[in-house]
Amino acid sequence: MPRTRGTIIAFGLSTFLSVTAVHATTVTYNIDPDHTYPSFEADHLGGLSVWRGKFNRSSGTVTLDKLAGTGTVNVVVDMHSADFGQDQLNDVAQGKDLFESAKYPQATYQGQLAGFVDNKPTRVDGTLTLHGVSQPLVLKINSFKCMPHPLLKREVCGADALATFQRDAFGMDAGKSYGFNMTVTLRIQVEAIAVPAA
Repeated sequence: MPRTRGTIIAFGLSTFLSVTAVHATTVTYNIDPDHTYPSFEADHLGGLSVWRGKFNRSSGTVTLDKLAGTGTVNVVVDMHSADFGQDQLNDVAQGKDLFESAKYPQATYQGQLAGFVDNKPTRVDGTLTLHGVSQPLVLKINSFKCMPHPLLKREVCGADALATFQRDAFGMDAGKSYGFNMTVTLRIQVEAIAVPAA
């Protein structure tokens, strides 16, 4: 009888350790700057048209434990890399009327992956720091996929995410007196490559 009890205890302990090990498989991914472009949409003159642009330089990391349903996102965006597709507007956007990039050269987003379904996150609960102001911002993840990278032979994960915010809440209210809608739609295409195990 004692033998049986000892066997049960040993089995229970090994099962616990196995489960703990499985749930401790957090993987770190470096954001691929060549396949990651945060883009934005903003109103022009109260519905006259929609301005669109993107940021050409961004970096950061993602951590992910698929089985535990946890993870983090840390992204840094170079505000000098904003590209509206129009040189004059690009220059204006860098000045005091909008980004003030000389004073605030970076925007950051930090958050927790959440709402996991089938081991995939459906949102990020985080904080956007832009123009020197930090505000909570939830990103909705429209698609999420991980797969072996065909060239690097490491796992790569990609996502398409969406959020909206009011730019005047970040101290950027240029055009508000002319009737500009302050809502900005942020769309993020991101790919991140697993860091090789040590």
